[in-house]
Amino acid sequence: RVIIINKPQVRQYCNNKISTAKYNFLTFLPKFLLEQFSRYSNVFFLFIALLQQIDGVSPTGRYTTAVPLLLVLSCSAIKEIIEDYKRHAADGLVNNRRVKVLRDNTLQSLLWIEVQVGDIVKVVNGHFFPADLILLSSSEPMGMCYVETSNLDGETNLKIRQMFNSLSLFIDCISKISGHCYLQGRVECEGPNNRLYDFVGNIALTGKKPVPLSADQVLLRGAQLRNTQWVFGLVAYTGHDSKLMQNSTAAPIKRSNVDHTTNIQILFLFGLLMALALCSTIGFYVWAGEHEHAHWYLGYEELPPQNYGLTFLTFIILYNNLIPISLTVTLEVVKFIQAIFINLDIDMYYAPSDTPAMARTSNLNEELGQVKYIFSDKTGTLTRNVMEFRKVTIGGISYRLSVRPFFVLQNNDHLKNNSCGEGQSFSDPALLDNLREHHPTASVIREFLTLLSVCHTVVPERDTQNPDKIIYQAASPDEGALVKGAKKLGFSFNVRTPTSVIINAMGKEEVYEILNVLEFNSTRKRMSVIVRTPEGKIKLYCKGADTVVFERMRENQLYLETTVKHLEEFAKEGLRTLCIAMSELDPEEYSEWSKIYYQASTSLENRADKVDEAAELIERNLFLLGATAIEDKLQEGVPESIAALADADIKIWVLTGDKQETAINIGYACRLLTGEMKLLMCNDETLDGIREWLNEHLRMIGRNGIKCERMCCFFVDQVLLQALTDELKLNFLDLALCCKAVICCRVSPLQKSQVVRLVKHHVKDSITLAIGDGANDVGMIQAAHVGVGISGQEGLQAASASDYAIAQFRYLNKLLFVHGAWSYQRLAKLILYSFYKNVCLYVIELWFAMENGFSGQILFDKWCIGIYNVIFTSVPPLAIGLFDRTVSSESMLKYPKLYKTSQNAEIYNTKVFWLWIMTSVYHSLLLFYLPFGMLKHEVPYSNGLVVGQWHLGNVVYTLVVITVCLKAGMELDAWNWVCHLSIWGSIASWFIFLLIYCLPGMAFIIAPDMIGQDTQLYSSGVFWMSVFIVPVITLMADYLYRLIKRTFFKTLTEEIQEVE
Repeated sequence: RVIIINKPQVRQYCNNKISTAKYNFLTFLPKFLLEQFSRYSNVFFLFIALLQQIDGVSPTGRYTTAVPLLLVLSCSAIKEIIEDYKRHAADGLVNNRRVKVLRDNTLQSLLWIEVQVGDIVKVVNGHFFPADLILLSSSEPMGMCYVETSNLDGETNLKIRQMFNSLSLFIDCISKISGHCYLQGRVECEGPNNRLYDFVGNIALTGKKPVPLSADQVLLRGAQLRNTQWVFGLVAYTGHDSKLMQNSTAAPIKRSNVDHTTNIQILFLFGLLMALALCSTIGFYVWAGEHEHAHWYLGYEELPPQNYGLTFLTFIILYNNLIPISLTVTLEVVKFIQAIFINLDIDMYYAPSDTPAMARTSNLNEELGQVKYIFSDKTGTLTRNVMEFRKVTIGGISYRLSVRPFFVLQNNDHLKNNSCGEGQSFSDPALLDNLREHHPTASVIREFLTLLSVCHTVVPERDTQNPDKIIYQAASPDEGALVKGAKKLGFSFNVRTPTSVIINAMGKEEVYEILNVLEFNSTRKRMSVIVRTPEGKIKLYCKGADTVVFERMRENQLYLETTVKHLEEFAKEGLRTLCIAMSELDPEEYSEWSKIYYQASTSLENRADKVDEAAELIERNLFLLGATAIEDKLQEGVPESIAALADADIKIWVLTGDKQETAINIGYACRLLTGEMKLLMCNDETLDGIREWLNEHLRMIGRNGIKCERMCCFFVDQVLLQALTDELKLNFLDLALCCKAVICCRVSPLQKSQVVRLVKHHVKDSITLAIGDGANDVGMIQAAHVGVGISGQEGLQAASASDYAIAQFRYLNKLLFVHGAWSYQRLAKLILYSFYKNVCLYVIELWFAMENGFSGQILFDKWCIGIYNVIFTSVPPLAIGLFDRTVSSESMLKYPKLYKTSQNAEIYNTKVFWLWIMTSVYHSLLLFYLPFGMLKHEVPYSNGLVVGQWHLGNVVYTLVVITVCLKAGMELDAWNWVCHLSIWGSIASWFIFLLIYCLPGMAFIIAPDMIGQDTQLYSSGVFWMSVFIVPVITLMADYLYRLIKRTFFKTLTEEIQEVE
């Protein structure tokens, strides 16, 4: 993208209007209908509604399917309109904010939507940036400003943005003369993308050579200006081109296993429907052929050939309601309310950070009840991500940073102001003594502490209440802990400018000029800064993972062996370690390298790779100073939580970037590992060695039959990388699946997602859950069936990309064992019951067809057929889906083994589904033939008329409504007033409806055949006898089955139910 500064653009770029809404006035109807009819069930019912418009085909009238379908679509449309109206309102508030824009040589107050690419805008303190801006100048010295990006990534720490020093001075000079009006030049940069932390571009002002631009010079839309009076910025990306909107793309669409199973069963049921229609059509022509002479008046002798097709369509319409039309809407409503239950659960509310649980989707509630594998990050997920500087090794000597009373340090004036709290300061007598008393390692200690106070990206902020107090704004807890630790040891980081940092070293102020910052990333695993010291020397300070630092050290290191030994000791204690190293650079060498680095940093193609390659050239011949050890304590309740998850037969895999020793220690601390477990560790990094190791252990397991509960597998980064190749990944997976727990160390974000996908795609019926708290966990969170984000110290990127967000790992237990298991059980019963009640009623049309010569005549009134799912049997499924539960939440958490019922899909699978279908067919036989037999020779009316079709239909319909409602009551494990109201209210609604529906005024217009049917029905003794006898007989087999099962084959769930 080429941007002309302060002039009209050569190319047309998008405007600054943003819209998060799904629809507008013109697109609502087509987009809404397209979405709705992407569901097979809606397409099927639309097909039926169209068939009913064909003359002489529909036995149920023209509108008995169209009206319920229209009602279902209307409910969905109202929901979509309400949600989209809120989006439009929110968009309007944002688009109509105001900002100062330089137009016609004056600053004008314009709406955000009027801002264009190439404009120069002025943003004042506390305001948000209206577009992605390139920083030009600010009220702070040397073009520096502070921004907060919590709206983008959840990080509340302040970040510095600054223009390059030389360019900043030039722009400041112009602005003082002309107020930016005559600033001219052009910017060449990358096109719009969603990379929040990357930017590649160059700015070339008139008369100046191009200067590279990076993310440090970009002010992103949605970020807020802080602690800076004003900034001027050049608009680079507007509207939907901004990085904020580029990151607003929809998350991957995930469908639950229950949805998948249901869709398959619907297809089979559709096949059954077609088979029934075909058999009924054949039955009709067989009957017609046998009776065409005896019943000549029916005209069967003259049936045209095309009547075969019309008869087949008639039976399709007759049986179409085997598939419940209201199921989709019912499921949406129930899942939506279940998600609200999760959001309102006070037990998952974390008061210290005011963070409730959040269901970001309602589509996967039941999936939470079927999890078999959990993939967890360590830092910030199992641990608190609140770092405490505990130990160091400097110059081959290990020091423990212990808490000592403040009065002990009275003689050290430079430490008095570095206290860490109420009368305490961190120190180690030996360390301080060695630093003061010219110990052989004194210079190494000083260099080490100087590095900690200089090599970082921390921003110091003065406390408004206490100006002498400095608050460190750190991008990561590790950096904050190291800077605070250096301060407590007498090396205080006080001031940062765009070109330097100022520290207080043992009471003396020192200024270090920052020449270059080689930033940390997951590939480099290190950070370096090149500085000019107060003495004029050029030094490179580097901190990073031991493996990458060791590779770049000079030979004959004095402290290497002892440092490695100390690192192993630190790791065994579960501490996070970083190696600290430095090198002094020759000025000529640095000058030559800086040219290479400039070319790399101004490249518009593959800039990141070229910068990394340039860094490799200078980060060498390092001298090892020592290492740091930081403690990241486990979160509260993690050991108990993991133990409970293991009891529920959930396998836990920890994917961490830490050292193997650290991971082992944390594994034991959180009870993922036990003393009885055999640890399998592979440290061979060759392909052949890994293959042999995998095969050997697989043979050993097969030969000795070692139990999974007694094995844990470890893989480190290079080993894992090799194991995930096509050649070895299945061997890797076979061995990992034999283990109770798996820990992968030194893994990258990409490897995390690869491991999750490997299990997801190759392990049958495995529901995977990934949980993490950082941006490096987003890949695996989106790859898993269910992604859970921790709202933690590393911002909200993981939570924003997740399906469910919680504040603490221990809340995962209630999310799975209670909300997950309950949601699965409720939805399973709801789906089964919905199909049951429909098959129960509509298969009766088949039995009636067998009695009427397959004529296609309906037994029930057409409108009663249409509103069966809408009124009389719509509430019991809701009661089941929202309020049913097997046992209390306390028992679900107390007995994790209860989770296996939902985990193993015991309640809802293909076998169970068709058992319910068979049960409904059996019930329909009884519900039709029992009253049919009772009324066959009955003369119930005083005028001597025999029972008619509508009377029989109303009797059977009444018995069906009563039976299916009582069946719902039998399936409920927990009764409350809502359940009672749903069961008894639904039964009563039919009796009341019939009274109103049969009134002459209404029935004459809608259904003349129903006039007086209520009187005939309610005055019949046989009817009232059947009401009390037939449902009992129908449900007797169900009752006896449950009685025998609870008496002789009792499950753990039923035992706990009896205790409760």
